[in-house]
Amino acid sequence: MSQPIRLKDHEKDARLVRSRVVVGAVAILLLICVLIARLYYLQVVQYEYHSTLSENNRVHVQPIPPTRGLIFDRNGVIIADNRPSFSLSMTRERSGDWQQVLDVIVEVLELTPDDRALFEKRMKQGRRPFEPVPILFELTEEQIARIAVNQFRLPGVEVVAQLVRHYPQGAHFAHSVGYVGRINEKELKTLDPVNYSGTHHIGKTGIERFYEPELHGQVGYEEVETNARGRVLRVLKRTDPIPGKDIVLSLDIKLQEAAEQALGGRRGAIVALDPRTGEVLAMVSQPSFDPNLFVTGISFKAYAELRDSIDRPLFNRVLRGLYPPGSTIKPAVAIAGLDSGAVTPSTRVFDPGYYQLPNYDHKYRNWNRTGDGWVDLDTAIMRSNDTYFYDLAHKMGIDKLSTYMNRFGIGQKVALDMFEESPGLMPSREWKRATRRQAWFPGETLILGIGQGYMQATPLQLAQATALIASKGKWNRPHLAKSIEGQLPVDPNPMEDIVLRDKADWARVTHGMEQVMHGARGTARKAAIGSQYR
Repeated sequence: MSQPIRLKDHEKDARLVRSRVVVGAVAILLLICVLIARLYYLQVVQYEYHSTLSENNRVHVQPIPPTRGLIFDRNGVIIADNRPSFSLSMTRERSGDWQQVLDVIVEVLELTPDDRALFEKRMKQGRRPFEPVPILFELTEEQIARIAVNQFRLPGVEVVAQLVRHYPQGAHFAHSVGYVGRINEKELKTLDPVNYSGTHHIGKTGIERFYEPELHGQVGYEEVETNARGRVLRVLKRTDPIPGKDIVLSLDIKLQEAAEQALGGRRGAIVALDPRTGEVLAMVSQPSFDPNLFVTGISFKAYAELRDSIDRPLFNRVLRGLYPPGSTIKPAVAIAGLDSGAVTPSTRVFDPGYYQLPNYDHKYRNWNRTGDGWVDLDTAIMRSNDTYFYDLAHKMGIDKLSTYMNRFGIGQKVALDMFEESPGLMPSREWKRATRRQAWFPGETLILGIGQGYMQATPLQLAQATALIASKGKWNRPHLAKSIEGQLPVDPNPMEDIVLRDKADWARVTHGMEQVMHGARGTARKAAIGSQYR
């Protein structure tokens, strides 16, 4: 039986198509409305926000580090200046895979794995966002050319011209002027992030460290327009930096060299002061080192050689070397004895070659074992007679002796502008009880009278104690800076002058000191032969 033939319902199909078209049109219209609303929101509602983002992507503020101030000796000889140099810098945020970029740098410049490890270490050190990090210093012309040819492979990497600290006098002033070095993470946390933007070096020791704020200057800025790769297209605005201040030191390079020659290559220290002003005229600690090694980063091998050397070239003997003063302290002890009333100019002590405390058998020897017989103050200084000063110290007692030596600067920091200074040690009854948990013994007082025992002083402190005698007690703290941009340094904590009950005591002691060289029995009379000074 034949099936009925179904005819196509064109009307129904047409209605279906129309409904689908309407639904599609409505959907498209809704999407268009959403897009228009989103466009309105972005273009109108958030116009200022996106405009700012766009501007930030196009315009950048770059710091301009200030030129570091120069350092001169008292005669205008350059001690520290700035030398033009080219370095390779890298900005991590603009380098993409910066580890891969480092690999390219090593390949292009034919460097070693150790160099790459050093670069990576520098990139990982604390820094500010978008701040270029110098990874290689003092580029050669060939290295600059290779970087230029491969620039397309080195996003975020650029060759930067900059001024690098240089010490033309080498090791002559290493312990006084010091040196600059790369800013480490600890220093970065304490520095002004604004004023040190773009600066990668800071004073580490000596004058470079003490006067860092004056030498550094004030950072400048420039607004620059850059392309997508961070290349500067043009400068929109510039605020010039303020250079650091120049410093003139009291040091004299000729006197410095004379002091070095006097040491003759031996380990030791020499410091020369002007008692009238406190100016340090010469300051030598030998052996020394070349401060230029530290400016752009000293190698581990080179540093290890300096650190582990038996001669300790990094050790500043003038400021940190602690030594028993010995007979150099006797003039100050003599002043203390006179002013305290323990002795008078005419007090005489018999010296059989030794000294004994009452009721004690121990003999404290004089350096002259045969003795000097009857000795007064003038003769005691001229002959550096130990027996006389044993007796003087015994009469004074530890309490008075310690107090007077403190007034001469023993046991405290005396310098005005030297960070590394050690205070030394002037022992006292209280000091021994606190540190040794022991009582003070009379014999310990005796040997302090000749600069032995627990007493320790730096060469600078001993020079200052002698300068105080020359200036009749006027305290002028030793300082290295003679002027800063023409301004004299100011002592914020002046020391109290030593005022004696009888001013004539100064002359009495200095006469004895003069007789050391010019007296018939002076212990240094041979050194006075041919001398024009008294």
